Amino acid sequence: MSKVLAVGLAAMVSVVVLLGGCVALIGGAATGSSAGLAPGTPGSDAGPAVPAAWEVLDQSAAATCPGLAWSVLAAIGRVESDSGRSNLPGVHSGANSAGAEGPMQFEPATFAEYATVGPGGVRPASPYDPVDAVYTAATMLCADGGGHSATLNAAVGDYNHSAVYVQTVLVLSEALLTTPTLPATGATALAFATAQLGVPYLWGGTGDGGYDCSGLVQAAYRAAGIDLPRVAQDQFDAGPAVPDGSTVEPGDLVFFGTSAASVEHVGLYVGGGEMIDAPYTGTVVRFDRAGQPDLVGATRPD
Repeated sequence: MSKVLAVGLAAMVSVVVLLGGCVALIGGAATGSSAGLAPGTPGSDAGPAVPAAWEVLDQSAAATCPGLAWSVLAAIGRVESDSGRSNLPGVHSGANSAGAEGPMQFEPATFAEYATVGPGGVRPASPYDPVDAVYTAATMLCADGGGHSATLNAAVGDYNHSAVYVQTVLVLSEALLTTPTLPATGATALAFATAQLGVPYLWGGTGDGGYDCSGLVQAAYRAAGIDLPRVAQDQFDAGPAVPDGSTVEPGDLVFFGTSAASVEHVGLYVGGGEMIDAPYTGTVVRFDRAGQPDLVGATRPD
């Protein structure tokens, strides 16, 4: 994971790039259970990544822990239950196969330890009540150091011990801070790409043994229900281009080459001036800087 994400999403400098004669911006401010949105998991890939009501709830719960970004809670909710929209076992009743309960997917003993009744929640606190679930998650994260950038990673790791989970939450958290209206499709593609960090580069690879650059972004958007062409040039040509004068947002695809007619590389923008890509033979899927001199354009798949 990059230093930016590891310390809890430090600010990055904007980079101006030309997109077919138009100006767009890359960069901007970025601050600081159970299986999540794995490929094939039912999710709501229409509309926003986090519903407006859930964003308000995340913001109010995060305010109880000074220094905790609301987007961390939002990212956890998105990964755990598609912000309460999932109908998988354990979200609204019962438990999943790991014994986790409610939209924030607590194990019963953990919920009992940190149970918090939020404003308008039910008494006694219930893991299935969205208010209680999100406020309890804030209480747990705060107790584990989630309000401090130096211990945020560990706090998220205490919530779920998977390194991929921690990376996914931090990437989505940064994306939501940059773009609160992040589309659900972009969030799913980002989550998929993050889960591939460390997978070897494989020329022509589409997931069986590794990825090349376009194979990675094609697979990421396929997970979100969007079919992209196979190679980077065709993906660029398919568009749609980022609107004139707009800011490049998390989930957008950024393309590199000698010109718009000679595209050679693509990455998935994550925010904070960074992308996830599969660079070249001998490397792995990783974070890279997106503001490279050979950047020729960006698209926003839909």
